[in-house]
Amino acid sequence: MKRTAFYPIHQQLGAKIVEFAGFEMPVQYSSIFEEHKAVRNSIGLFDVSHMGEFEIRGRDAFLLAQTVTTNDVAKLCEGKAQYSTMCYPNGGIIDDLLVYHRGDRLMVVVNAANITKDFHWITSQISGLDVQVINRSDEISLLALQGPKSLATLQKLTKADLSAILYYTFIETKIADVEMIVSRTGYTGELGFELYFESSASHAEKIWNAIMNAGREFSIKPVGLGARDTLRLEMGYCLYGSDIDETTNPLEAGLGWITKLDKGKFIGRDTLLKVSQDGVKKKLVGFVMEEERAVPRHGYELRMNGTVVGTVTSGTISPTLEKGIGLGYVASQYAQPLNSLSVTIRNKDSKAKVVQVPFLKK
Repeated sequence: MKRTAFYPIHQQLGAKIVEFAGFEMPVQYSSIFEEHKAVRNSIGLFDVSHMGEFEIRGRDAFLLAQTVTTNDVAKLCEGKAQYSTMCYPNGGIIDDLLVYHRGDRLMVVVNAANITKDFHWITSQISGLDVQVINRSDEISLLALQGPKSLATLQKLTKADLSAILYYTFIETKIADVEMIVSRTGYTGELGFELYFESSASHAEKIWNAIMNAGREFSIKPVGLGARDTLRLEMGYCLYGSDIDETTNPLEAGLGWITKLDKGKFIGRDTLLKVSQDGVKKKLVGFVMEEERAVPRHGYELRMNGTVVGTVTSGTISPTLEKGIGLGYVASQYAQPLNSLSVTIRNKDSKAKVVQVPFLKK
């Protein structure tokens, strides 16, 4: 298994290490609850260096990106980023990703478990194009600093005006005297920044320590994958491999807002256009448990009046709301908010109701 440049730091901090997408990653340092609360109330620091980064260069770089992604790359200008998906011709989601416009090139950020698959898919589409796709995943480290005090913390380490970085924009500057990309595309629902920089043990230690020292007055905490998952679920954000995958399409998953059917030709458009015209047969919905201590989990059945109508894709106890929440696909006719559902937990049906996401209104 792979290790990020921060692995020695995780060991020193006594993190619980688990295998995730081929990496040894920290799932928690103290507790998922404490780390989650730190991000919601103050600030937390995540190592997300397992994510993949590709560079797309050449005259046809934007044409390639426009062809393989569902969002409209033509709407990007330099210094902006875009959330998108890649689909197969049948509309199935290959991955959800970010596209960064870096002037003469694009940077595509993909999920760790899909790096090899995504790279092969993108490069398989370059025939006849003047374009080069470079997998830089092993060369780049990535930290995410999230929480209300993230700006006040990070601003101590740079001369750049970080308050000028709007949501889904980025700059290239120095943090703690290290050149990096600083962006705002966080997946927690809080103010936050992502830091992309050259991967090395010396950079890792220097930047990690600088951020932790700068955030000490705000009781900064290192945060593992466990709280990362509960934070994103409270916002109703999709997790690849759970809520979206090759068997689901963006329209079913509520990602029509990043599926620009009018932008012109892209892979999967014909299928998705037909789905849009005919209507989706299933929808991803949020639901809240109405019984105390009822915890929905991936794979549990969703029922209505005793009939199975869907499946839980993500579920947990929300540390903020202190109740069970989840996402799951149900047949479209059952997807209306406030509909009553039940989740089959250990052979017992526990009451739930469909709600609009995000669960946590920010």
